[in-house]
Amino acid sequence: MPKRHVVVVGAGIGGLTAAVALHRRGWRVTVCERAPEPPTTGAGIGLAPNALRALDAIGVDAARAAGSAVPVTMGLRRSDGRWLTRAETADMAARYGMPPIAVPRPAFTAALAADLPPEALLYGTEVTGVDDAMSRPTVRTTVGPDLPADLVVAADGIRSPLRRVCFPDHPGLHYIGETAWRAIVDAPDLRIPAMSETWGRGERFGVTPLCDGRLYLYATAVVPAGTRSADSRAELRHRFGSWHDPIPALLDRVHRLDRADVLQNDLYDLAAPLPRLHHGRIVWLGDAAHAMAPNLGQGGCQAIEDAVVLAHLLPHGDSADSTDSVPAALVAYTAARRDRTDAVRVRARRIGRLGALRNPLAVAARDFTVRATPTHLALRGMDDLFNGFRLPG
Repeated sequence: MPKRHVVVVGAGIGGLTAAVALHRRGWRVTVCERAPEPPTTGAGIGLAPNALRALDAIGVDAARAAGSAVPVTMGLRRSDGRWLTRAETADMAARYGMPPIAVPRPAFTAALAADLPPEALLYGTEVTGVDDAMSRPTVRTTVGPDLPADLVVAADGIRSPLRRVCFPDHPGLHYIGETAWRAIVDAPDLRIPAMSETWGRGERFGVTPLCDGRLYLYATAVVPAGTRSADSRAELRHRFGSWHDPIPALLDRVHRLDRADVLQNDLYDLAAPLPRLHHGRIVWLGDAAHAMAPNLGQGGCQAIEDAVVLAHLLPHGDSADSTDSVPAALVAYTAARRDRTDAVRVRARRIGRLGALRNPLAVAARDFTVRATPTHLALRGMDDLFNGFRLPG
């Protein structure tokens, strides 16, 4: 009996995780990615305990897959360097069974891709549409013949064309009022052991150790959408150069990078939840399904959860059941994932509003409240996120 065939649109973290999970469940997998080749530069990603447990459920060791990972100690500071709160690796490991880890995004996606047959990955292949989505989908692309499928996984990103086509009345994206810069620098001599995020007035700067002395840096600022400077490196130095150590030294490393290595993106989330996460035999996951602000570090983590839950609910690719159970599995997927992901989306937006405060009195009240909250209570507030991953029974 021929295997069921899934076409995954997008080779990001969610799409590749879904491809690996379904490949291991006996599906024939085709991943269509419009980029001409896998990324070699970019940002880091934090994998929280919920994502690590989801990956473990499909037999993926994230730390080993990425080649190197750093357990993350997390803290929040003011622009003068004063700590507002800090959670040690040991505390998080004791509470959640494992601490978060940080990995380079290109290394992690490359490791996921390596778990797939080479012929499964079609780079330079943009999906232009899906015909007969309600019955027997056929995926049209810019390269080669059409692809008949039993299922289409839309992991096509925050501006998902398939989402716009299938949910034309949805309001789409909402600009959250901030732009973000991201870069990776080499700085082993600075010996920065812990992740920290620093909050100022309408601006934030984050540092995450990755591996081999490299650091993932990100910064945000409240600006109108589309605001750009001629040189992001100079813009970052202008905005954050007077903040506490080691930020000025890190900005010196940023200034040595090529301009193209400093990424800038305005931040959007989904304006409202989708009415459901599937349409016929198309199913959405990750940013395409529930784009969220990065304030909780859960965008990639929720995409991983989506992929693992979806694969768990779908039938085995080589099973010979006499009934078609795929449609029922997609209904179950929406039921399992829609409410959780939307709650995380809303929570991330609210946290972002705190970090974006600019009024001096509001900022002082925010900082006092964070500093006065005991660490164990702050961690308790993360329990529903870090302990929230469950495979449906």
